[in-house]
Amino acid sequence: MKFWTMAAMLAASGVVAQPAVAVSDAASKFGARQMVEDISLSPDGKSIAIIQPTAGRGSVLYVATLAGTPEMKPILSSTGSPDHLDYCGWATATRLICGIGVLEKVGGAISGYTRLITLNADGSDMKILSARSSSAALGVARNGGELVDWLGDDSGAVLMTNYYVPEASTGHIVSSQRQGLGVDRVDTKSLARKTIEQPKSAAAEYISDGRGTIRVMAVQPDTSTGYSGSRTVYSYRKAGSREWLPLSTVTYAGGLSSGFEPYAVDPDLNVVYGFDNKDGRTALYKIALDGSMKADLVYERPDVDVDGLMRIGRQRRVVGVSYAGEKRNAVFFDPTIKALSASLSNALKQPIVSIQDASADESVLLVWAGSDLDPGRYYLFNKNTKSLAEIMAVRPQLARTTLASVKPVSFPAGDGTMIPGYLTLPPGSDGKDLPAIVLPHGGPEARDEWQFDWLPQFFANRGYAVLQPNYRGSTGYGAAWFQQNGYKSWKTAIGDVDDGGRWLVKQGIAAPDKIAIVGWSYGGYAALQSAVLDPGLFKAVAAVAPVTDLQALVDREQGYTDYKLVEERIGKGPHIIEGSPARNANRIKVPVILFHGDLDLNVAIEQSRIMESRLKAAGGNVELVEYKGLDHQLDDDHVRAEMLDRIDTFLRRSMNMGLAAN
Repeated sequence: MKFWTMAAMLAASGVVAQPAVAVSDAASKFGARQMVEDISLSPDGKSIAIIQPTAGRGSVLYVATLAGTPEMKPILSSTGSPDHLDYCGWATATRLICGIGVLEKVGGAISGYTRLITLNADGSDMKILSARSSSAALGVARNGGELVDWLGDDSGAVLMTNYYVPEASTGHIVSSQRQGLGVDRVDTKSLARKTIEQPKSAAAEYISDGRGTIRVMAVQPDTSTGYSGSRTVYSYRKAGSREWLPLSTVTYAGGLSSGFEPYAVDPDLNVVYGFDNKDGRTALYKIALDGSMKADLVYERPDVDVDGLMRIGRQRRVVGVSYAGEKRNAVFFDPTIKALSASLSNALKQPIVSIQDASADESVLLVWAGSDLDPGRYYLFNKNTKSLAEIMAVRPQLARTTLASVKPVSFPAGDGTMIPGYLTLPPGSDGKDLPAIVLPHGGPEARDEWQFDWLPQFFANRGYAVLQPNYRGSTGYGAAWFQQNGYKSWKTAIGDVDDGGRWLVKQGIAAPDKIAIVGWSYGGYAALQSAVLDPGLFKAVAAVAPVTDLQALVDREQGYTDYKLVEERIGKGPHIIEGSPARNANRIKVPVILFHGDLDLNVAIEQSRIMESRLKAAGGNVELVEYKGLDHQLDDDHVRAEMLDRIDTFLRRSMNMGLAAN
């Protein structure tokens, strides 16, 4: 098969973003959203559905036929404001299901909800798949449901969750008392619905066996105060039974969980795979669902958490597990997939290869491959013909741009602990006496990995050395490394970040007077708080969507059911004051620039406004850039490109570097 014409068509289909203001060529290229926002393969392996960005913040769903003469057609579009396309998958070879999210401000409050729609592959017969609300409903279901099982029986039906809301007939007489999360079987053509699992008020999740049978249920009991509790209780069913039996209880504390957390059922082995603690680190287990509750350790690592379950096919069968050491590694249980993965990696000459989707019989595979120097490309592999063809590059804008290699490094913290991280140097640089940026990741319940990342790559392109530290408080390295999380243990986490900056200077990589810190979300918090902990270390601070006041972060959740969970995660005590950069603005002596979207549900824009106000009151040098109609990710080509240039210009001005040429 030859798909070079299809690759060209797909690459040309996305509209190149034209910034509203003049930006550098580098900012335009690196700030552009990736050309594949979502991609899926039809059950017959003859078509793909791909979501691509349009100029600014919109997106378009294309369907491309692969058999015969390649052909592609746009069948659905989204403006990105307030609606956005999240994903699309195939119910049958001719019918799709797409997830749509809406985010808007209503009466001063940010409101978000999701819905599922279904449509033919040619764009016709579009319908809302989510259950419609009755006019008598006593509430609104903001979650439009999640797909639990694609079934794959050619009927066009799927299993999806449905949040049932009680209904009233007249006055206060309730005509339907059903409430909570249940599971429906829904025909994507006729929209006929049948309740498969009756709703339960505290139900939070259902897991199927991939063949239409629900085998695991999660329940999150509320506390006596009405707030969400910190426990999730899992139950299971034996094969052929409707009786729920105890499986496990997972407890959440400070951002970490303990207890067996199920993820996938293997109906052939009659087991459920899930993750649990093993000697302080996350490991993969399987538990028998035959009533014996026999638990077996499947895979563990002595150095890092095992955190990725690899699944393929319409039934989402488990084929392996992955973990991130210095680089992401895969361990396959399926010998055929193991051999195939090694063969594909060798053929594509890429260290990271993953199977993204498969036809119903798994004879045709949708494959992604990439590295630190390659943002990635999608390929189609046909097992029968042994043919491998490129579909398209994820970031074709960077095809002629020299990217920077990413090197795993470690540096000593103040107490001697070696902190892992990644160092990206400008292409062609000797790595000495450079302007440098420490770039702490967000979360803090996350970690950086060895891969292409548009943010550090942009800065490396502009001549900066970039260090991404996996400070203590990061996930992926076990409970001891996590400490109490990056908020309660902020002194340790921020201390590690600051020690990364000191290491850059000591190694001669960073010029002492030209080192800055940049961060997004918790990374923005870390950037600001680093200037509080050591006011003289970094010469400039850039923070995107940062947390700045810990008490305000907690108080914002008072009207929501997760209030107590957020309160426990952040904690109480002196660290609330000491660990809030907005409450210590007088200690920040360097220029600060802030960026924030006004529809940010993760971190309210008030956090940046508080920071700006406090810094101005303290006589600080601060600028706040607000973006209308955008959330935490700032998913807009124009905005991201402008932001990149503004940060670059701000850092150069603050560190007396002079402006770089476009």
